[in-house]
Amino acid sequence: MRNQSISVHFARAVLKNTVKVGLDPAEILRRNRISPRLLQEENARISIERFADLQVSTMRDMDDESLGYASRRLPLGCWSMMCYALIGSDTLGQALHRYCRFYQMFDLELEPELDVSQDRATLRLRQQRQSATIEPYMAELFLFNAHRLGSWLVQEHLSIQTVHLSYAMATAASDYRHMFLGHPVAFNQDECAVVMPSALLDKSIVQNEQSLRHFLRHPALLMLTQNYARSSWTSKVKTLLLRNMLSMPELPEVAAQLELHPQTLRRRLSGEGTTFKELKNQLRRDTALHYLGKQGLSIEEIAHRAGFSESSAFIRAFKSWTGVTPYSYRKGI
Repeated sequence: MRNQSISVHFARAVLKNTVKVGLDPAEILRRNRISPRLLQEENARISIERFADLQVSTMRDMDDESLGYASRRLPLGCWSMMCYALIGSDTLGQALHRYCRFYQMFDLELEPELDVSQDRATLRLRQQRQSATIEPYMAELFLFNAHRLGSWLVQEHLSIQTVHLSYAMATAASDYRHMFLGHPVAFNQDECAVVMPSALLDKSIVQNEQSLRHFLRHPALLMLTQNYARSSWTSKVKTLLLRNMLSMPELPEVAAQLELHPQTLRRRLSGEGTTFKELKNQLRRDTALHYLGKQGLSIEEIAHRAGFSESSAFIRAFKSWTGVTPYSYRKGI
């Protein structure tokens, strides 16, 4: 789903090292239709499409796929070469071993490795030197890319038992959960790692060089928006709400469609770390951000598509989400 949004925290992380190499972050933001003012707002969000474009554009400007976070530059083309190196794998386990081996050849201070023991497979980032500092966004890039690439290779969301991050949470917990598809994320751990059932490593690769060529046209966007069939209650509720954005059903109606008592649905959503109200607000917010990036739609029409009957209510809600009005947001992009 491309009508999603992401915290500006991650946009700031993408741009963190641009000044060091003589680039103007404000110019990069404007070129990607993102207002520099948004990055000053703690709770602001941008559409997932704008973020994906920003990340790719910044990598190109820096000629560095690590965005300046790695101990040495990763020239443009490394990601494509890595993908071609593993696309001939028979199983997910073989592909992830090749993913790790590829980046180990660069002799980085932070290297991925796959450790398999009994019923667990752990893809961790190993520090080459104990004194090396783990940059949070570098760790997130490696782990996110490995998980989403693996999911694409087998065409299903890989189930994660837990994600370990060795640093403190820097933005809302929901953003990290979204990054790892709703799976639990633990902070201030001893290592940065993704832990999954080892049985997943036996899954067959279903992609080939032809599908890889399509994937490589915009891998950042595809990995951020990939949406394979999922059985979570959050996913089921979102699907029903998206079909009825204009009328936006209430909890009892959605529960009835899922053949559940409303209180049972509340408990199941709570068990997945969310609420019905939060899901409605997320969908309205992300739909609004998606359409504000498009030309030709009035604020009134966008409010209607986001499930608001009145523009005034939409404007108030939008300002609470991003810190600016929809008019200011659109003017900035």
